[in-house]
Amino acid sequence: MKKLIEGVLRFQNEVYPQHRELYQDLATTQSPRWLLITCSDSRVVPSLIAQVGPGEIFICRNVGNIVPAHGEVSGGVAATIEYAVQLLGVLHIVVCGHSDCGAMRAVLHPENVAELPAVTRWIAYADRARAVVLETHPNAPESQKLEVLIQENVLAQLDNLRTLPSVAAKLRAGTLGIHGWTYDIQSGGFLAWDQDRGRWRPVQELAEPSGDAAA
Repeated sequence: MKKLIEGVLRFQNEVYPQHRELYQDLATTQSPRWLLITCSDSRVVPSLIAQVGPGEIFICRNVGNIVPAHGEVSGGVAATIEYAVQLLGVLHIVVCGHSDCGAMRAVLHPENVAELPAVTRWIAYADRARAVVLETHPNAPESQKLEVLIQENVLAQLDNLRTLPSVAAKLRAGTLGIHGWTYDIQSGGFLAWDQDRGRWRPVQELAEPSGDAAA
């Protein structure tokens, strides 16, 4: 706890004073433009990797960046998404997976978490992605299966996202965009799912000349 307390004190004494006006403005309101759904993994630090400040991004984190389809479970993920879309009016939702994901390793080998009943139930929402990988890459090395599973899981969760009433309504109205990304921890690289071309592309290829690709 000592390290955490020291960090909080540095924030209070050094960081907060430099941004006092911003925090005072944010004290009673927020208007984030993006909702990021990503994994709880400690190596994924959303505000750092997206280079955004307080109040700019709404975040939903859980094991495996999973979005249960509408009707399957009514919990914190659905509530977070509904709140972000309906009340905060976010313009974009990004589902972001990451390399070396422990949750996806467990999806490939559920026997390894058999004694963790809550985890076992939760990662079952990625069974569709697992089935796709085992069907399309039955003889692939373990590392390749994991890489493909991480990507397929993002695509599966995007499909689940579309089933949520609040998201479906905004998508039909053209006031919301949804996006699939994966993050490679070792290289810092990102891939983005290109729905029109049906393939993953380096995120820099999708950046507009104006630099406002995430407007």
